[in-house]
Parts: sequence; structure tokens; C-alpha cells
Amino acid sequence: MDERINPCFPFPWGTRTFIMGILNVTPDSFSGDGLLNQDGVVEAAVQQTAKFLEEGADLIDIGGESTRPGAESVSAEEEIARVVPVIEGIKGAFPGVCLSIDTYKASVARAALDAGAQWVNDVWGLKADPKMASLVATTGVPIILMHNRSKPGSAALEARLGGRYVGIAYENLIEDIRRELMESVSIALENSIRPSQIILDPGIGFGKTVDQNFEVIDRLDAIKSLGYPILVGPSRKSFLGYTLDLPPSERVEGTAAAVALSIARGADIVRVHDVGVMARVVRIADAIVRRENDA
Repeated sequence: MDERINPCFPFPWGTRTFIMGILNVTPDSFSGDGLLNQDGVVEAAVQQTAKFLEEGADLIDIGGESTRPGAESVSAEEEIARVVPVIEGIKGAFPGVCLSIDTYKASVARAALDAGAQWVNDVWGLKADPKMASLVATTGVPIILMHNRSKPGSAALEARLGGRYVGIAYENLIEDIRRELMESVSIALENSIRPSQIILDPGIGFGKTVDQNFEVIDRLDAIKSLGYPILVGPSRKSFLGYTLDLPPSERVEGTAAAVALSIARGADIVRVHDVGVMARVVRIADAIVRRENDA
């Protein structure tokens, strides 16, 4: 696959905020929406995709391994077995849909791209699998590079509210994130990935405390100034739950506030579970942020 013939890239950045719907093919998603908890996984995924597209999603992000604090790792073989049938089923039902594979493993990304995915979303920013960068360069697909300082020993788990990170030390939160994201960018460029393929994600919820997550959103413009499109994924995450004292299923208003402020600070894509509600939030935020000057 090459960017020049990829109908799902590039997006016209700056014209509006794009919406990525989350489709978890896992049994242990923190948000309670893992499709492996249901019978007929492929059919359920197709139905969820249909709903997301009707509600305004531009892109569907498919993941076969939970990245919540404390989640067990999944082998590449198991991850492929989870996501490939779902990708094939969705592409069979909706040939024109734009699909992203949420994985840090090159073999999983390769299988997903062969099955019909057109984006790669790497939560370790090319730092986990040395083969990922060359795969992305060869295929020409867009790559989301996420900042991540997750460490199992730094996570505190609470049954009702989920996992959160505590005691994560940064010398300077935003500058450290900027530097570490640019390390990922350097890996990409050194492996012949084009700058136009790169999207950055500051990693809300990944190795950051509750307060640090809020600071990242508030200062997202400093990440935006690196010169790449920005994806933000605050949806239903524990920093909202611990602030509101609410479980994942009751965090829609908190997500809406985080999405709106992320757009105000420069987000180009928002990754969300509740596509219909967030599509309305995005429309209003865009009407404010992206309105043409009357001058």
C-alpha cells in the first residue's frame, strides 16, 4: 500500500476535527466494550462499525490487546487471530471504510494491513518492535506515534474506577513528552518514513498521573507546535473517573469536556468510544475554534 493510492490518507488537516471510533476485540477492555465478551464477534464488530459510521466516525481503530494498566500481554498469534477476521468482516460489509490497527507488533500490523487496514496506531511510538518502522516505510501507511511511559509497578488499581498511574516522575512534563515524541519521529525518519505519514499522540492515560493528564490537555498546543497532526484519546479514561468518582460507563460528560478542550488546544483527531455524542461535541467545538475570521 502506498500513501498516493490510500483513499484514507491524508486527511485535509485543519479543516475540521476527525473522529476515530474505538473497536476493542478483547475480553478485558477497561471501558467494558470488549467484543470478545460477546457471541458472534465479527458480526458484532460489523454492527458496531455500522453504528459508528452512521454517527459520524471517519476512522475505526481496531485493537486486539488491552493496554489498560495491569492488563495481561497477548501473543502476536492470538492478536492476529482476534483482529484479522474482524477486519475482513468489516471490509466485506463496508469496502470503503477507513480502518486503523492498534498494535505495537510489526507482525500484527502486517497481517492487519494485508486484511484491509490502512493505518497503524503504535502505542509505543516505534520503540517496542524494531521491525515496525520498516514495515510502515515500505507500505507507506500513516503511523500514529504515541508517547508512553507506562510501567506495571506504577499503576494503582481500584475495582470501580479502574487503573491509574501514580508516582510517574518527569523533569518537565511537556518538554519531556515533546522530546520523547521526537525520538519516535527520529526513528521514523531514519527508517525512511515520510514526515507526511506521521501523526503524534501525547498518550493521555499512559504513564501519567491524573493531574499530568489534565496538564497535557491544557498544554496540547505545545505538542502541536512540533509540526505534526495531533490525535488525542481521553475517552472514558481513569483520570476522568477519579476526578468525577464515576465508573467508565458514566464518563461521557467528562469525555466531552476533554474532547472540546483538546480541540481548542489543537487536536486534529479525537479517539472515542461514544461516537454519536462526541460527533456533536466536535461540531460545536469546530464551529467555535475553526470559524473563519470576519475581518
